[in-house]
Amino acid sequence: MTKTVMALGAHPDDIEIGAGGTLAALANDGYQVIFVDYTNGEPTPHGTVEKRMQEAESARQIIGASERVVLDLKNRELFDTVEARKKVATLMRKYRPEILFAPYYEDGHPDHLSASSLSLASRFYSKLSNTDMEHEPYYPGKVFYYYAFHLQVKVQPSFVFDISSTFHKKMDSITAYESQFVTHEGNRRVLKQLETDALYWGKCVGVEYGEPFTCRDHLCVKESAALFSM
Repeated sequence: MTKTVMALGAHPDDIEIGAGGTLAALANDGYQVIFVDYTNGEPTPHGTVEKRMQEAESARQIIGASERVVLDLKNRELFDTVEARKKVATLMRKYRPEILFAPYYEDGHPDHLSASSLSLASRFYSKLSNTDMEHEPYYPGKVFYYYAFHLQVKVQPSFVFDISSTFHKKMDSITAYESQFVTHEGNRRVLKQLETDALYWGKCVGVEYGEPFTCRDHLCVKESAALFSM
């Protein structure tokens, strides 16, 4: 049976910025990758709902994710509520992911903070019985936190994923958001910064490009061969 991972984000483009290279590698390796955006990202000074959705679909195809779900929660007013938890948990029960990718839990953007806490709370709600949520109870495994934050934070990741072979897909998926990063001149510097960051994290682990993640749980190594690829 194909294993599934689910990536969760406050807005379209958050997932691609924080974990696009890793998710592209997982999709290349045959895993089912599901994107869940909590909001459609609008209103913003640039773009429209229709434009953002077209861009998000193009980005999904570039990464190779099998599906993208955009919930109807409100941009700029995203909160970890019971109603929101049930919406997200229902998706977890439906798709039954072994791994969750969620936003890092320290951020200057209120929506990102809410998305992080909502992701973790929904994971717990997903296993509840005697509830009005659809599908059978399910508890996703590990949660890996990606960095797409609005703070200058010194982070100590749990691991860095080698995205040397998929870095181009990460960047192509981000430039697919043309209204945000191409025609919006003020955000073009973000593309250069993302490349600089990927080069830095790659250098930290001896590869060309890397993507860092934090895991609050201990990570278990079950095969001796894995020690030689870390």
